[in-house]
Amino acid sequence: MRVDKAVAAELVATAHELADVARVATLAYFRQPGLAAETKESQRFDPVTVADRLSEERMRAVLAKRRPDDGILGEEFGPVAGTSGLTWVLDPIDGTRGYLSGTPTWGVLIAVRDAAGPLYGIIDQPYIGERFEGGLGLARMTGPMGEAALAVRPPRPLSDAIVFSTFPEVGTVEEGAAFRLVASRAKLVRYGTDCYAYALIAAGQIDLVIEAGLQAYDVQAPIAVIEAAGGVVTDWQGGPCHDGGRVLAAANRRVHAEALALLNG
Repeated sequence: MRVDKAVAAELVATAHELADVARVATLAYFRQPGLAAETKESQRFDPVTVADRLSEERMRAVLAKRRPDDGILGEEFGPVAGTSGLTWVLDPIDGTRGYLSGTPTWGVLIAVRDAAGPLYGIIDQPYIGERFEGGLGLARMTGPMGEAALAVRPPRPLSDAIVFSTFPEVGTVEEGAAFRLVASRAKLVRYGTDCYAYALIAAGQIDLVIEAGLQAYDVQAPIAVIEAAGGVVTDWQGGPCHDGGRVLAAANRRVHAEALALLNG
């Protein structure tokens, strides 16, 4: 759906208020001694903390006041059906493992979408104080160095590219093998930065992020931010990945095409 300027301005203002309250909630527990975590899965450590839940609760409270007719899809609590045609997609802490470890590369993900996909998104890193936003005519970041436009890196061959993924395993055995084929052709490969890697694509620092097994709340905000900066985000077949799954985020279509061909070798 298309939104007029007044609605767009209200959506952007609401998203920033969500990011502001999430900053306060997450920083209240970050690097604090004794922070405990439960695990969501029995086969592996998939942590959730009081900070995850508080962050999402605070954001949902803002939406209940400002946008009560919109839907909500969040990681920690049940979905809320809306009547406006818009849904807020929230990840209160993307990278809880990093949060627990004290690294400053976790983030808060906020997106607003319609039936076709994300219209606007924010990747916020509270501890560093960096905020990346894209969509509805915006592509910018703010942080300790001030404000700057977001723009992806110029095209370059995969042999000159920097590739990121959160986990070296990258999903199943087959998915991991496909990733390693791409990684073997790249100039540099790094791991473990969660949503911050997507922000680095939009900021023109790296070329590719390749992941598997993601959820909608993991990708909606990165899609909006990267596409606004001129990048490309698809699944491993080149189609939409709004609901998560296998994700290939690229600075440009040249490096995207090279990676896509290898992933589907």
